[in-house]
Amino acid sequence: MQEQNSPAVRDPAAEGTQTRNAASSHRILRLLKPGRTGLVRLIFSRTPLILFLILLQLLIVISFFDSLQQYANYYSIGRALLTVGMVLYLFSSSMDSSAKLTWLFLIALVPFPAALFLAYTKLDIGHRAMKQRMAQITEETRHILPKDRQVLRHLEEDHSGTDDLCRYLNRTGCFPICEHSQAEYYPLGDSAFEPMLEALRSAEKFIFLEFFIVDEGEMWGSILEILAEKAAQGVEVRLLYDGMNELFLLPRDYPKRLARLGIDCRVFSPLRPLFSTYYNYRDHRKILVVDGKTAFTGGVNLADEYINRKEVYGHWKDTALRITGEAVRPFTLMFLQMWHETDEEADPEEAASYVPYLEAPLSVPEEPSGFVMPYGDCPLDRDKVGESVYIDILNRATEYVHIMTPYLILDDEMLHALRFAAERGVDVRLILPGIPDKKLAYALAKSYYRTLLRAGVKIYEYAPGFVHAKVFVSDNVKAVVGTINLDYRSLYHHFECAAYLYRCACVPRIEEDFLDTLKKCRTVTPESMRREKLFYKIMGPVMRLIAPLM
Repeated sequence: MQEQNSPAVRDPAAEGTQTRNAASSHRILRLLKPGRTGLVRLIFSRTPLILFLILLQLLIVISFFDSLQQYANYYSIGRALLTVGMVLYLFSSSMDSSAKLTWLFLIALVPFPAALFLAYTKLDIGHRAMKQRMAQITEETRHILPKDRQVLRHLEEDHSGTDDLCRYLNRTGCFPICEHSQAEYYPLGDSAFEPMLEALRSAEKFIFLEFFIVDEGEMWGSILEILAEKAAQGVEVRLLYDGMNELFLLPRDYPKRLARLGIDCRVFSPLRPLFSTYYNYRDHRKILVVDGKTAFTGGVNLADEYINRKEVYGHWKDTALRITGEAVRPFTLMFLQMWHETDEEADPEEAASYVPYLEAPLSVPEEPSGFVMPYGDCPLDRDKVGESVYIDILNRATEYVHIMTPYLILDDEMLHALRFAAERGVDVRLILPGIPDKKLAYALAKSYYRTLLRAGVKIYEYAPGFVHAKVFVSDNVKAVVGTINLDYRSLYHHFECAAYLYRCACVPRIEEDFLDTLKKCRTVTPESMRREKLFYKIMGPVMRLIAPLM
């Protein structure tokens, strides 16, 4: 049913409409015409031109190779020298061994193009400036949040190793462990949706949102309606989303449409007519901060499938955390760092501008429990923070490690950690999707099943649909909920975030949710693998050859 537009939406240039969904009491704001599907938006946007220009650059490079054929002798010598040089580089580099094998395979298959492509990726063409800016921003803000040494002393007495992990994380950035905080766990995106709306309605000073995916529909429309109202009331509203949304979901001028509503919007790494490694690094984080008092994170993006208002791959199993107290501040800082990076004209040394947001009055829980340590992972440094935290949990576990992940594309270190934990008697269980969103990635995940099963790892597939949750829970005392998948994209190439929970009241609730989810899963066994579809049996080993490139 159409409703009369509010003053904030009457600008016809914004193409804004408000509707009330029959199945929901939320007012939904749209800035795009409902009939404009992702494919139609793609066709009538600048994206095809950008992709054409990138493809044209690639064809020019390929034609350059062809032109060298007339200099066959010189070409052969140059190819041999370059190939040998790249092989020597691979053996001496700190690259993961699985990635080395992939590159060696490609160099053996197509020596000259593969060697040049490897050299090209290592030159960091297109994102050196981003890398330098992120390093400066991190260094300038490394000590902006105080670390409570008393908290570390409490952890040292506990002998859990959490204090060691905290020191490691604070070597890579500003991620203090917080004692006066509380984390509430939501076992579905559906259950997190209303608390997110309530938090937004309570905003008085600022709202920060950073999400990988934003798509118009009930979820984003309900949030956008509140954001527009809050902006009209003088609340500072900032939105940051990943540039890949421009490919299918949102038009390039979407930030301008939001600006008409008083919402300051930026796009991380937007599509540009440049053939560059720049596009390999995506902002996969999900962060919502309200007034510095409440923060949300987890796997939930701002699109209807994440709250099961739209069925894409069966039932969508996702999770989220609501955090209050001191642990909100690291999420505020992570957002501000990324916001600062997207402004190419900003001075990375202007960290003082963050302080008013980080000194906002806290909403201290009446009954704080345990320790909460938010952290982020940047692909532009040498630290694999997300993987290191996961491996630390696996190596220190004494009873169990239970994991939910949508993808399973493992490097040697993670594969070894999973096997070693199971082989020393820890109950290691994995829940993966029963209905895949990407069949090739699903085939690749299945290629690890046999090795893991032999080591004693138990594997389950969520029969009703797709698992998008990224959860580790161990020994009823430790858990991680965040955005970090068990795949190369998350562990090596994406900006990610998560919250490490130790002795928090919600940790047993996370384990309870895992066991409840387990009841809806089918068990993977050697017999079930023999009955697997031929496509997965063939494509799994094939995809292993290029797993680090996926």
